[in-house]
Amino acid sequence: MKKTTLIIVLSLAVAGMVFAGGSKDTATKDGKIVLNVLGYGDNANSEGQTFMRIVSEFESEYPNIDINEEMLYDQAYHQKVTARLASGDVPDVAYMGSDSRWGAPWDEAGQHVDMKEELVKSGMYDLDKIGPDNSKGEYFYVPHGTANYCTPMYVNTELLKKYGFSVPTKYADLKAMVSKAKADGIDVLGIHGADAWAWGSCLFSTILAQTTGDENWVSKAVAGEKTFSDPDFVAAYSFLKTMVDDGVLSPDSVLVDDGTGKSNFSAGKYICYMDGQWGAGGFSLERQEAMVMIPFPEVPGAKGNINTLAAAKQVGYGYTQKCVDEGKVDAAMKFINYFNSAAEVTQRLRDGAITGTVLKDYTMPDDMPTVVILKNSLSQYKITPVIDSILSGTANDTLLIGCQKVVTGQLSPEAAAKAIDVELNR
Repeated sequence: MKKTTLIIVLSLAVAGMVFAGGSKDTATKDGKIVLNVLGYGDNANSEGQTFMRIVSEFESEYPNIDINEEMLYDQAYHQKVTARLASGDVPDVAYMGSDSRWGAPWDEAGQHVDMKEELVKSGMYDLDKIGPDNSKGEYFYVPHGTANYCTPMYVNTELLKKYGFSVPTKYADLKAMVSKAKADGIDVLGIHGADAWAWGSCLFSTILAQTTGDENWVSKAVAGEKTFSDPDFVAAYSFLKTMVDDGVLSPDSVLVDDGTGKSNFSAGKYICYMDGQWGAGGFSLERQEAMVMIPFPEVPGAKGNINTLAAAKQVGYGYTQKCVDEGKVDAAMKFINYFNSAAEVTQRLRDGAITGTVLKDYTMPDDMPTVVILKNSLSQYKITPVIDSILSGTANDTLLIGCQKVVTGQLSPEAAAKAIDVELNR
C-alpha cells in the first residue's frame, strides 16, 4: 500500500502529483476496496498524529478496506487542493468545509455531494447540530463538532476580584478598568494581533455585527448591495481606534504573536483576551478554573447582535462526487462514521478540539475537563458569521491590514474602509 504524507514545507512543484496515488488507483486492490483519503495535519502535530492513528485502527477493524492516505497542512492544503482539483485529481474522502476558505474549491470542482440520505441512514448524527451547507438543505460533510466560536472574550476572574470589577457586559465596563490596570502595568484587553487573521476572526467580526446590526452585512457587501465605506462599517473601524484612544487596547497589540498572547493572559498581564474557542486548551488548568468565556461586551451605538458570538461551522470529512461515481460510498461512510465514533468524539471534547458533538443521543461523561465545560457555556449565545467565511482573497487581506493600521494610527477608519472597496472592485 502506497502511503504519502505531505506537509507544509513541500514545494508547490509537487502539485501535479496525484492524491495518494490518485488516478492510478483502482476501486479494488488484492480484493480490497482502496479508499483515497485526504487528511489534515502533519506528523508533528496532534491533529496529524490522531488522523494517522485512526487510519491504522480503521484498517485493522475493516481489513477489506485499504486506506491510501495523505496529509496536507496549513497553507499547503489550500494551495495544493485548489491546484489538484483543477487538474481533476480528486480523493474519495477529504477534509473540507462549505465556506469560501474550506469549501469553495470543492464546490467549484463539482465535488461537493449531498450526504443527507447517508447521514440519516447511519442513525448517528443530529442534523440540527450539523446544519445544512446551503439554502437547498444539503449536507456536504460531517463537522468535527458544533460551531467553531471565533470571538469569545476570555476574562481573568482573579483580576476581576482583585480590582473589584464584575464580568463586563458593556464597553463602559472595560473602559472603567483602564486606570487600575495601567497602575499595575497590565492591559485591559489583549489579542495576538501580529497574526493579521486574528483581527478579523477573533475581534472585528463581532464588532461589525454590532455596529451594523445585520449578521448578513458582509454577504450584502460582497453582493454589491452595500459598500465598505458605509457609515456602519466605518463605525466598526472607528471603534478599534476608540479602544486605543481610551487605553483599553494597546497599539502594540499588532506585535503580539499567539504564544506571547496566551502567555500574557495566563500570567495576568491582560484582564481580558480575544481568541477563538480553540485557544482555551492552551491555558493551564489553574487559569481555566479562574476564567470565564463570554461574548464581547456591548459596543457604544450598537444596532443589534449584542451578546452574540461570531462563529463558523467546523470543518470535517465528507466524500466526493468521484467517490460516488466509483461506487465507494459505503466504504467512505464506514471511515467517516469511524472517525466520528463516540470514543473519538469524547477524546476531542477532552482535548478541547471541539465545543460540542454533532452525534445524536450522545451522553457526556461526568468527568469532563474544565475546558470542555467552559466551551460548552458558549452554546447559549446566538451566533453571527465570521467575516472570512464570506469575504476572501485580497479584499479580506485588505480588511485585516486595515485593522492593524487603524490600531497603530497609520490609517484613518475611513481610509481603511475605502481601501476594501477599491480592492473588491478591481
